Amino acid sequence: MKKKLIYFIIALIFCFVFVTFYFSLNNTAVYKPENSSKFKIANFESKDLFSNNSYFLNDLLNKKKITILNIWASWCAPCRLEHKFLVKLKNETNMKLIGLNYKDDRSKAEVFIQELGNPFFKILEDPDGIISIDMGAYGVPETYIIDDKLNIIRKFIGELTFSNYEEIIDIINK
Repeated sequence: MKKKLIYFIIALIFCFVFVTFYFSLNNTAVYKPENSSKFKIANFESKDLFSNNSYFLNDLLNKKKITILNIWASWCAPCRLEHKFLVKLKNETNMKLIGLNYKDDRSKAEVFIQELGNPFFKILEDPDGIISIDMGAYGVPETYIIDDKLNIIRKFIGELTFSNYEEIIDIINK
């Protein structure tokens, strides 16, 4: 009797583990960041990369229009690759682009901009990454299209591509 009880308990444990693994393996709980306009960016204050003056984000936005906010760093390889699309946006549209320099050395960020060109109206500093984290950024680069009330219209995670550039142009032309 005791031996049957032990076999029953082992079989029960085996069944429990099997069922748990079976349902876990079939559950695709992959986290996908939302691209939603229901989120807002908190107004933050930061220093300008070149002048060291402090600005609130809200004061830099296009009134009654959209603004592009790009989080970047000089040490970020994808940031270097997407930079040509930011320059193209500046040259081909009336968009106001604001850069947020993430956890970067100021002198290296300045060299990055001198080498590749400056598409930004203002470049704000985020030396410890707190501003970007508060915005919900996952890393660099990230690009936000925001309205004058700091509502996120569209968020691009990772480097901008040509198709992202075309999507931004479509949003601008609406």
